[in-house]
Amino acid sequence: MGNDPQHRQDRIGRRSDRPQGSGGIVFALVALALILAIGFFYLSNESREDRRADAITQAADSVDNGARIVGEAARNAADKLRNNN
Repeated sequence: MGNDPQHRQDRIGRRSDRPQGSGGIVFALVALALILAIGFFYLSNESREDRRADAITQAADSVDNGARIVGEAARNAADKLRNNN
């Protein structure tokens, strides 16, 4: 029982049931997962803003195209009225 690796003793003689040195690895894994999660959030948030900007641009283009069509129709109607008089 004295040489059992599961039951180690520290300098004072206290027994510990957990293996030594695993705290640093767990901390490193948690820190890495946190960094990856934050990076994913910022990357996905940026692409979401790009999609919003694209949607606004497309809507503005649609309004512009509609205004051009209405303008051409008004010009054609005015030309017809002038030609009939």
